[in-house]
Amino acid sequence: MKRKITLKQIAKELDVSISTVSKSLKDSPEISEDTKLKIQAFARMYNYKPNNIALSLKNRKTKTIGIIIPEIVHHFFATVISGIEQVANENGYNVIICLSDESFDKEVINMEMLANGSIDGFIMSLSKETQLKADYHHITEAINQGMPVVMFDRVTNDILCDKVIIDDKKAAYDAVQDLIDKGMKKIALVSTVDYVSVGKLRTDGYEKALLDNDIPFNKNLIIKVEDMDHCGEAIEKLLLDRAIDAVFAVNELFAVIAIKAAHKMGLNVPEDLSVVAFTDGIISQFSTPTITTVSQDGIKMGRKAAAMLIDRLQKEEAEEEHEEHEEHYRTEVIETHLIKRDSTK
Repeated sequence: MKRKITLKQIAKELDVSISTVSKSLKDSPEISEDTKLKIQAFARMYNYKPNNIALSLKNRKTKTIGIIIPEIVHHFFATVISGIEQVANENGYNVIICLSDESFDKEVINMEMLANGSIDGFIMSLSKETQLKADYHHITEAINQGMPVVMFDRVTNDILCDKVIIDDKKAAYDAVQDLIDKGMKKIALVSTVDYVSVGKLRTDGYEKALLDNDIPFNKNLIIKVEDMDHCGEAIEKLLLDRAIDAVFAVNELFAVIAIKAAHKMGLNVPEDLSVVAFTDGIISQFSTPTITTVSQDGIKMGRKAAAMLIDRLQKEEAEEEHEEHEEHYRTEVIETHLIKRDSTK
């Protein structure tokens, strides 16, 4: 019995490209008659049979996008999903949404489950635990399997892929600068733990704004929240111990907790304490007082991420004929601005 031969082996034996072999076996007019006859005879001699499973995998398009987000507490992630949905539907794609719940294991399980033939590509924001571990093997594997990935918001430089972000450092800098321009000097920061990329960048922006204005950087004015349940107590303690005049929070949930803590202590927002947050969500618009925020246009971010992924999927389809093509990945930066409301003077 003759050994089973593959397209790759035929190409190697006859010193032609895989594409030439494939086209010859399909009797393509692009290939010269001589080459076609030679390749077809060789394939017959070795009893070549196309691998239909491999072919169906290569050609399969589910027209479905997998979305993996860390949590759904924040209005921001809901708006991103909405933006992705809009562009996906405009282009005839469906979406499947999975939640990593800030867990590395859950993020890996979600990816493995979806990469099993359910989707064409991923749009994702990294979980806290994945960023802490700095283990991205599951994402690399998906990309190596030919599934493009677009990261948004919480991204890593360790993975080469398309990304959609805002300039977190500059946005934080501008928000803190606005407080300084209003005469505030003792500005506290309520942030996430450092390994969360956006928290780290927003902390850097806060620090730079202080230093550029000759305000000494005091790490005792920074709270890094690991556990949401005890966040209120930490903020109360900070307000009690230090005569601070403003709080900059890296998300609107932290801002609401700060306002609540201030009210509990008999402080008036914004007369005694100004509060600024990131993410312009429902909480900021309907809390009392309404909260001054850095707009983080989730819809725009979602639309951009979906457009980048679909663009890459369509490009890949067009490039299937070529064996090699160089990857050029893009990082798109979405503009932000400060929306002024009643929580600042």
